[in-house]
Amino acid sequence: MRLQFVLTEVLQGLRRNLSMVVSVVLVTFVSLTFVGAAALLQTQVTKLKGDWYDLVEVSVFLCPDGSTAPTCADGEATEEQIEALEKVIDSELSQIVATTYFESKAEAFEAFSELYPDGYQGTQLTEDDMQASFRLKLVDPEQYQVVDDVLEGRAGVEVVEDQREVFEPLFLALGRASLLAAGLAGVMLLAAVLLITTTIRLSAVSRRRETGIMRLVGASNLFVQLPFMLEGAIAALVGALLAVGGLWLGVQYLVTDWLQDSVDWVAYVDVGDVLLIAPLLVGIAVLLAVVSSVVTLNRYTRV
Repeated sequence: MRLQFVLTEVLQGLRRNLSMVVSVVLVTFVSLTFVGAAALLQTQVTKLKGDWYDLVEVSVFLCPDGSTAPTCADGEATEEQIEALEKVIDSELSQIVATTYFESKAEAFEAFSELYPDGYQGTQLTEDDMQASFRLKLVDPEQYQVVDDVLEGRAGVEVVEDQREVFEPLFLALGRASLLAAGLAGVMLLAAVLLITTTIRLSAVSRRRETGIMRLVGASNLFVQLPFMLEGAIAALVGALLAVGGLWLGVQYLVTDWLQDSVDWVAYVDVGDVLLIAPLLVGIAVLLAVVSSVVTLNRYTRV
């Protein structure tokens, strides 16, 4: 009987404040969509780093003819300089470098010819235009600076490059986008809290007579406040489910069906990642509704 009474009160409250309930649903939907987008962006950054950081190499480009680098004052790197560099890599960097590959000018030209069979931007290059290099795969890509400190400035070395520099701007942009989404989500969540508070307050004021009667017959605080709390929780829960559905559709059709078909060499977030963050979004929605309700109801319906 008590459950039936509570459910009846909840339905009546939702019907009486329908416009405010719809507002709560929409604001919760938008705010949690931003929260989910921020979480998915961060997941995407983690996936990209996990895939690409394992593939990146440190390239040690050796001196070609005509280089103006101070370490190339004697011209193209000699065999003795190359052997000396190999010894340094095998000794001083043995704990940091996992694999070492030496690419000669001939091998560099062969790779260039496969990549640009018609020349680069209309310019035909020869083997003499190529540059020999060492390609170092590190045990931990984060230890690039150690390699740079050891090899930079040695005779025969023109420059030491870390391929991570190619990817860092992308990671930085995605990270900033996730922060922006999180900031917008925070603002929208605040708006959702204010709307839930206002909705519950209006509902409580409009039912002062009913709550007064319940107080006279000895109803507890929880029994009086429960219908109002459920109203806010239901509205917020619907908004959370809409946010999950929107994120699921966005990832499915924009990422999986479109972006992944266009650029298939990147590990993207998928609907599985959306389902992983779904409990978080639902939990945030319910928590916001319950906290907002308790704070408001303690003032307007306290026995």
